[in-house]
Amino acid sequence: MQIELRTQVIEPRRRTFTNLAERFGDRPASRYEEGTIDVQATENFHYRPLWGPTRWQYDPEYSALRLTDPYSFTDPRQLYYAPYVQSRSSMQEAFSKSLDYLESRSLLGRMPEAWQQLVANVLLPLRHYEAGAQLITTEGVRFCYGTTIDACCTFAAFDRIGNAQQLSRVGIVLSGGSAELLGAAKQAWLEAPALQGLRRLEEELLTERDWGTELVTLDLADRLVYGLMYQFLDEAALLGGAGAYSLIAQHLNTWFADQRRWIDALIATWLADPEVADANRAALDAVLAARWGQVVEAVSDLAAAVDAHVGVGAVDAARSNAAAVAAGLTALGLTVPEVSA
Repeated sequence: MQIELRTQVIEPRRRTFTNLAERFGDRPASRYEEGTIDVQATENFHYRPLWGPTRWQYDPEYSALRLTDPYSFTDPRQLYYAPYVQSRSSMQEAFSKSLDYLESRSLLGRMPEAWQQLVANVLLPLRHYEAGAQLITTEGVRFCYGTTIDACCTFAAFDRIGNAQQLSRVGIVLSGGSAELLGAAKQAWLEAPALQGLRRLEEELLTERDWGTELVTLDLADRLVYGLMYQFLDEAALLGGAGAYSLIAQHLNTWFADQRRWIDALIATWLADPEVADANRAALDAVLAARWGQVVEAVSDLAAAVDAHVGVGAVDAARSNAAAVAAGLTALGLTVPEVSA
């Protein structure tokens, strides 16, 4: 008896789900598209929220910033659960290895005293800034409309609490394994004059009823805070004999570069929408008019605290960074108010 093996190709009856075929045509869809596009709940709700009876649980009117088609925005990173977890696992592993190296050589404790005080009094309290950012981004998760935006906000919210935990670990290593510096950092966040501008900003955003306004304002603060603490001070630390700080800063700076990709893409999509671009531009201008001066002042106070410890020209650097950010926003056609020095 002879057996002959043959390869038989079975053509699939369809290449993807119906909703994606209707949107993109009959082509194979990526896993990102299948897990993200057109997943927003749109009907068959049971009741309107008692705290907001004029809208359904999911409603595009929760923000003045809208898209005619919510799925005209897609994450340029194409992240869904599996690649997100893999990516962040790698980032966390890299940070842990760096921190283990710093701890094994006592490099944080060998930094100049001024830089140690900077970490304790200025950097560590920013773990509360990250925790507040997580709450603000979670507002976007709950109230945004469109699963592609929802997914980005969800991942960003997890990232922010991860950033807070990383800064907490830095404090534990610097204090020799105790949480003493973390308690002091909390009091600094609540009481230090240089930090009250950022704290006030985040607490006001938590009372905001427009998730888009919250995200945009937080992004303005992030551009200035990260530009100061993790970009400018990265270089200043190397020149000032505090290479351990630079090693920490590079990880947070790497994360922020990744964060910028989806935020920039979302703002560009808002401004390019064929039907509501003008309304979105007006809404973004309103955010800038209301918050830009507050953000610049808050980060200027932070920069003054940095200079009080290490005197590296942080105030001038923060001012230059704010001007560069304003120029970038102006290039998008937005109106950035003048802020006095």
